[in-house]
Amino acid sequence: FRARQIWRWLAIGRATTFAEMTDLPARLRDQLDESIPVWATRVVSHQQSEDGSEKLLLEFSSGGQAECVLLRDGDRRTICVSSQVGCAMGCVFCASGLDGIDRDLDAGEIIEQMVRLQHCLPAEERISHIVMMGMGEPLLNFDNVMEAVNIMMEDCAYGLSKRKVTISTSGVVPAIDRLKDFTDASLAVSLHAPNDELRSQIMPINNKYPISELLRSVQGYMDSLADKRVPVIEYTMIKGVNDHRAHARELATLLREFPCKINIIPFNPFSLSDYRRPSTSSIA
Repeated sequence: FRARQIWRWLAIGRATTFAEMTDLPARLRDQLDESIPVWATRVVSHQQSEDGSEKLLLEFSSGGQAECVLLRDGDRRTICVSSQVGCAMGCVFCASGLDGIDRDLDAGEIIEQMVRLQHCLPAEERISHIVMMGMGEPLLNFDNVMEAVNIMMEDCAYGLSKRKVTISTSGVVPAIDRLKDFTDASLAVSLHAPNDELRSQIMPINNKYPISELLRSVQGYMDSLADKRVPVIEYTMIKGVNDHRAHARELATLLREFPCKINIIPFNPFSLSDYRRPSTSSIA
């Protein structure tokens, strides 16, 4: 009962101290204040863009930093949260993995990103969608991510539906095969190439789990769900790498009999990468 009260103060009531939680007994508030911190993170930077998106760089009391993002699109309030400090996947177009992996985030550190971003919204607004697509590979932090995802969908938390919580993976096949026993959240797959040769060049995980094995595993998870959902296939377009018409035709052939939604993402250049954003005509 008390835990639910505290949660509502943090997540909905926007309390930042135990003293503000006025329906808790004064003695309990004093004990909590003396024994545990309200926050396990410190906001290092808070960036806001003209399109309404907001990005927080958080420093964790257990060590390391990670980013989380709030996106506004019409009535949708989508957040993107991290699962690890750093990333071990080594995808050549991603800044998150440049320094390798530091550590997994625990479930509380994942959930706190959600609470921090909820505090960025006006009191009358709520987070509507959550994507595990920030720093790190969620399925390499399986237990903590499963715990966090299930909390996100708890009625006493934000009560988000299974359609509105998405786990994004670069293709950790054994973990995808385990998903059905732990969650029924939605799934997004970082594909980024229409064939094994090209995907292996830009995503080292493909050397271990090639595309055919990955799609087989994803289809198995989708078949286990009670409703008729399809996975989202993420495809980051990189100039001169995977943005030719031939790649588009090959991707269409690959996925012709694989029910899915395809999300085309133009590459976002960063200082330590030689890759470039594709032309507008290539994207179209």
